[in-house]
Amino acid sequence: MTDDLPITSVWLTCQQPARDQRRGRYAPQTSSHPGKMLPHLAAHAINSYTAPGDLVFDPMCGSGTTLVEAMYLDRHGIGIDIEPRFTALAEANVALAASQGAAGTAQVFTGDATRLLDLVPASAVGQVGLVLTSPPYGRGTHGLVRTTSTGVRKRDHLYGDRERGNLAYGGWSRLLDGFATILAASYPLLRPGGSVVVTCRPVRRQRNDLIDLPGQLLAVARSVGLVPVQRCAAMLAAVRDGQIVHRANMFGLLAVRRSRDDGIPVHLIAHEDVLVLRRS
Repeated sequence: MTDDLPITSVWLTCQQPARDQRRGRYAPQTSSHPGKMLPHLAAHAINSYTAPGDLVFDPMCGSGTTLVEAMYLDRHGIGIDIEPRFTALAEANVALAASQGAAGTAQVFTGDATRLLDLVPASAVGQVGLVLTSPPYGRGTHGLVRTTSTGVRKRDHLYGDRERGNLAYGGWSRLLDGFATILAASYPLLRPGGSVVVTCRPVRRQRNDLIDLPGQLLAVARSVGLVPVQRCAAMLAAVRDGQIVHRANMFGLLAVRRSRDDGIPVHLIAHEDVLVLRRS
């Protein structure tokens, strides 16, 4: 860790529920994206590792959280997503931020981020102060809970397009290989000393199979020449008087209870790993 970086390793990014962080700041249809980054998490990263006027890049921008928070902090953003319905959503959120007086600007491009150098403006090469992103966690991710006449169901928890090459559908090996390609392509966009922040969490598959996705992504980032600086924890729960107040939905609670009934010591996930790296 260098002297110009904050020493705080725990980010209190969920003191407010995610819906309250987005209310009035994002288009209502933003809820349809299955893997949204917390706005306060994005804002904390942008505020910590860039200055006003800097350029922020998200190669898998989804609904545009990175771009919107960059705009409100007087930064400029560039985002890419492979699914046109999500780039349309990101553009709607960027337009909303601009209409509400956000000082920064942002551009959104539709395409495969593994070929991002063919998509972003040439003027961005060597100018990006921060790459901020989060990979897909697989076919299904967070989503929302809906009560119906037949019981409780999840909605908006799946990525939509299997045919366009979304990494969510390729299995873990393809996800890691694709993420390595994206980081390698992002490297020349970074200015000297520019930062990369990746947010992620371990993924539990088949109830008792825990995949260390943060550790695997850290290895991938190092393999393309990025230098680790910090590993932080961004809270997905509130902290009140030293106690953690979880924000887990019903499905998360039921999954933990069922695993514990089977003798598997599962706990609720209360944070995301934040990997902070730098271009050498």
